[in-house]
Amino acid sequence: MSLGAQTVPSTAAPMGLNPSRVDVFLGYSYFGAHGQLKPAGINYSSIDYGALGSGAYYFNKYFGGEAIIAAHPDGKNDGLYTISAGPIFRAPMQNFTLFAHGLVGAAKMTGPDSDSGGYHNPWQWGPALTAGGGMDYDLPFFNNRFSFRLFEADYRYIHENYGPFTPPPTAGQMGGRANLSGAELSTGLVAHFGHIIPPPPVAYACSAAPAEAFPGDPITVTGTASNLNPKKTASYTWTTDGGTISGTSNVANIDTKAAAPGTYTAKGHVSEGAKPGQMADCSAQYTIKQFEPPTVSCSANPTTVQPGDSATITSTGSSPQNRPLTYSYSASAGTVSGNGSTATLSTAGAAPGTITVTCNVVDDKGQTASSTTSVTVNAPPPPPAPKTSALCTVNFERDKRRPTRVDNEGKACLDDVALSMQRSSDAKLALTGNAATTEKHGTDLATDRAINTKDYLVKEKGIDAGRISLYTGTQDAKTVTTTLIPAGATLDTTGITSVDEGAYAAAHEKKHHVVRHHAAKKAAK
Repeated sequence: MSLGAQTVPSTAAPMGLNPSRVDVFLGYSYFGAHGQLKPAGINYSSIDYGALGSGAYYFNKYFGGEAIIAAHPDGKNDGLYTISAGPIFRAPMQNFTLFAHGLVGAAKMTGPDSDSGGYHNPWQWGPALTAGGGMDYDLPFFNNRFSFRLFEADYRYIHENYGPFTPPPTAGQMGGRANLSGAELSTGLVAHFGHIIPPPPVAYACSAAPAEAFPGDPITVTGTASNLNPKKTASYTWTTDGGTISGTSNVANIDTKAAAPGTYTAKGHVSEGAKPGQMADCSAQYTIKQFEPPTVSCSANPTTVQPGDSATITSTGSSPQNRPLTYSYSASAGTVSGNGSTATLSTAGAAPGTITVTCNVVDDKGQTASSTTSVTVNAPPPPPAPKTSALCTVNFERDKRRPTRVDNEGKACLDDVALSMQRSSDAKLALTGNAATTEKHGTDLATDRAINTKDYLVKEKGIDAGRISLYTGTQDAKTVTTTLIPAGATLDTTGITSVDEGAYAAAHEKKHHVVRHHAAKKAAK
């Protein structure tokens, strides 16, 4: 018989170190017969169905005594019951147990029988010997109360004497003798009871809450007992040397009204019997303190405001002895109003920066406390950055012979541009010349249009040439666009190219010089 996992209290030894005292097994059993009835020479058949039950009592962790009853009543030509007892040895492991046993007993057997042959042997008792072993696996249920017997493999020897032999075909009892060997294989469940090591003694621990209190404050003492027997009723008693304690369970209450400041000890006793290990004591200290001054914490919401906005100041005051409190406030800037647990800080007239607010509290004994919080006043946001603006567009579509000349309608547009430049004396102007895709030398035409437009603004309207920048663009149009650039604004130059007027003028002059030279040579010929 084997041991599986046990029902062990939380303070007991680990599994395998404190195995069970009693094991009970019940399960299925197969008997494989090997033998003949002599002198008839008729074989006994194996028995597929049977049951086996056993009980083992262990004297220590490894050794005990066992009794087994097995029933295999319904073989093909035979039947068998056995009862036996003997020593058992086990080896408890972490999650399983190995065991071996040797038993002596008796077997009640019948057969071999034959309905067609008309012969049989009646049930007859005879001696039986058993030796074998097996393995149990601990099941993680019900505090390891049960184990599963993976296998039990036993060798059985049985001797039967049925009396004088009468050979077939004579009907009736056949008689004869049998020395039967067999392999008995079993599996099933094992239940465990008791423990080799006795249960641990009762232990008791207690604590006081709160551990520090003022005169008049209640204190609760809680005891925690372990290793109690759930089948018994525990009794509790309490004593203390400071104040008055009351309670008949594991929880007691202490009245501290009459206790002077100091450190005291509450003692508890738990008992579930008069035997050693069935009772325990505990103690817990607690301190009665002198009255203390109040405390206060201070917070602001929000902690960051715009100039002129307000913030709510919240004070959380506490008196250890629950005395009445009075609140007051002061601020390093702005004004703060309120005399309760909340006040309002006004930042009207306060410069940007950090304002420190002080929260004060005083109790009815004149004991004070203070705390501070801060509120940040943001600086006014900067003005939005200036942006460029598109003015009118000068069109060069009307004069086909002089495609870069600024006509009167273009001059009217530029007169408005000049007025805008005069009104914004720190602004600059961007002129972007464009050419149609059908025009030859489009880049030169676009550049000339921008230069002529600038010349009109400088020479005719008196605009400072240094305030005007020239560009060529990619629009499919014979135009010059005008863009006003206020101080601080940045022109988006995507898709346009800056014009170097000096370089362009030099290249243009060189081109015209070459043309004049060729014309003079041609005239000389």
